[in-house]
Amino acid sequence: MIVYATHAGGRYLQVADSLKEQPEGKRGIYINLTNKCNCACTFCLRNMKEMAEQSSLWLKEEPSVPEVKSLLDELPWDMVSEIVFCGFGEPTCRIDAVVELLKYVKDTHPEVKTRLNTNGLSDLMYGRSTAGDFAGGILDTVSISLNASNKERYLELTRAKYGIESFDAMLKFAVDCKEYVPNVVMTVVEKVENQQEIDLCQKICDDRGLKLRVRIYEDS
Repeated sequence: MIVYATHAGGRYLQVADSLKEQPEGKRGIYINLTNKCNCACTFCLRNMKEMAEQSSLWLKEEPSVPEVKSLLDELPWDMVSEIVFCGFGEPTCRIDAVVELLKYVKDTHPEVKTRLNTNGLSDLMYGRSTAGDFAGGILDTVSISLNASNKERYLELTRAKYGIESFDAMLKFAVDCKEYVPNVVMTVVEKVENQQEIDLCQKICDDRGLKLRVRIYEDS
């Protein structure tokens, strides 16, 4: 599934099915561009083989940018509150596609909010600072997975392919994004971390002028 909506119970629905189930009210629409990810988080559903094979979010092949634009053109835009780049993979594994599609959304529907859900490791992926890619008002919110309060715990949880330097690089990306993106949010997952750890994560965010959101843990 490339373009979808989320519903209660952690369900992912095609847009047409979403409108049948919930004919009234605006909703966020999610764009799924890739299965690729440079982390293997211990709490992520994509790392449960049976779940991944059954999930309709697991792409048989990556969609092209023109294909996604065509799907966007078909949306009932009066029912859309936000376009979110998310899915089972890490969207910035296709950062050029994300940027092109963000520009397309803002060019065609400038009133609609945009969001990127990311692990924040794109600087390490591309060997350069990437926050500036989102300049020009194309991205309203970036949600970055903080996950832990220190680099050792972060690596234990995420098993990021870039090793121990991943944590500091992710934090740098978050701070850099403040220059280009109005709303920079860091996230941790409830039940994965205890309250003491969450409090430490809050301090990290407070010290850097970032927001913290505690995500609800989904085990199904």
